[in-house]
Amino acid sequence: MMTAERFLALVAAWGADSRRWPAEERAAAEAFAAARPDIARPALAEADGIDALLHASRVAAPSAALRDRVLASAAEAGLRARRGGRRWLDRLGLALGAGWAAAACAGVVAGVALTGQLTAAAEADAVLYQASLLAFDDTEVLG
Repeated sequence: MMTAERFLALVAAWGADSRRWPAEERAAAEAFAAARPDIARPALAEADGIDALLHASRVAAPSAALRDRVLASAAEAGLRARRGGRRWLDRLGLALGAGWAAAACAGVVAGVALTGQLTAAAEADAVLYQASLLAFDDTEVLG
């Protein structure tokens, strides 16, 4: 079911030409436009005007100087990457990162091991307590 808010959002996002609307919502939006022309006509007229302005505008081609600068900076970046730059600093960062990862893993393993032992003792206490609740007292049996 197409709502007025959704129809207006579709027109604002995709324009007045229904061929550009999402295919899964196109039929519902067209049915809404036919059923509610009081909402659809002004929105479509405004979107059609914006579409016309967008189609009439031209994108300026980049200047030769800009193109040359971009190509030169790309070539310079490629040279720096091939030279290695600060390879020793990258290796140091990798070593420090590996150390932190190992420390984090050791902490997780220690936490799991301790938790397992602590919960085992607590579970044993709980089982013994529950068993004592169900046990018969000797005085009840012997009278």
